[in-house]
Amino acid sequence: MIVVMEPESTQAQVDAAVKKVGELGLRANVIVGTERTVIAVVGEEREHAKEVLEVCEGVATVMPILAPYKMASREVRPEPTTVSCGSFAAGGSQIGVIAGPCSVESEEQIIASARAVKAAGATALRGGAFKPRTSPYSFQGLKETGLKMLAAAREETGLAIVTEVVSTEDVELVAKYSDVLQVGARNMQNYRLLEAVGGVDRPVLLKRGPSATMDEFLLAAEYILNGGNQRVMLCERGIRTFEAHTRFTLPLASVPYLHRKTHLPVIVDPSHGTGHTYLVTDMAAASVAAGADGLIIEVHPDPQNAASDGYQSLDFAAFALLMEKCRKVACALDRKLGCDPS
Repeated sequence: MIVVMEPESTQAQVDAAVKKVGELGLRANVIVGTERTVIAVVGEEREHAKEVLEVCEGVATVMPILAPYKMASREVRPEPTTVSCGSFAAGGSQIGVIAGPCSVESEEQIIASARAVKAAGATALRGGAFKPRTSPYSFQGLKETGLKMLAAAREETGLAIVTEVVSTEDVELVAKYSDVLQVGARNMQNYRLLEAVGGVDRPVLLKRGPSATMDEFLLAAEYILNGGNQRVMLCERGIRTFEAHTRFTLPLASVPYLHRKTHLPVIVDPSHGTGHTYLVTDMAAASVAAGADGLIIEVHPDPQNAASDGYQSLDFAAFALLMEKCRKVACALDRKLGCDPS
């Protein structure tokens, strides 16, 4: 349920309401809005809890949360959330751009990529140090060595680092080096991992599983939010359908739909969503037109010789053209894409 405080309620009244929620055996999450404070109450329903909370001093009303995902719902937070970390921000008027290679292969490769994507206007650098691959014989990533290379690229360029964490035991290590933790599509319903990243002080980029429904996607985000981490971004990266002309099917209707249902920022991944270099730029521009709060693009200095996903990676020149095209679309919508190119 949602406890809506009066606009003139005091901090002491909010604290008293939170204390009462705890006495009922429920958990309170205080959300300070632009006009008033609300308390999202989660946990197993208690008899007469609504009546008990309604009579607390400073409480305007108590309402049930109808959506199965409580913390992610617009019912709890009507205003959209902006997530920021270092050079990166997504939400509101700002469209964040995360770009870089699928895998970190060498320090020279990742630093060259960081310089190029920053020059084109990207606000964060992506790169996989831990790579969950379908085949056990595929390149699995450089692990901590790769994380150190990403940190060196951040030192060189100032770009925030976005990299994937694939297991609960690696969360602390990845958080030590990165600015944003990515939970990949394969791990969207790895609930122990979701709980683990919910307990760290790092924004989380959660990718939709290829067969996940919208409710399943939002309930996965709920695990992270329920763990105490409020800086969650949703990433649409395409779903598996009967079509074979693209690697996945990229349903851009997800963007406005999610904006209607949740306050969380929505990022789009047109690289995985299409699987073909020649489709990435157009689908990135379409994502911006659909209202995406960010893009994540695979960019490599030599895509034909990339260790992974070269067939969907742009080279530096193609990425610069993508940014030019998407910037025009963003401008038409009174939004800002990335940062001004150097």
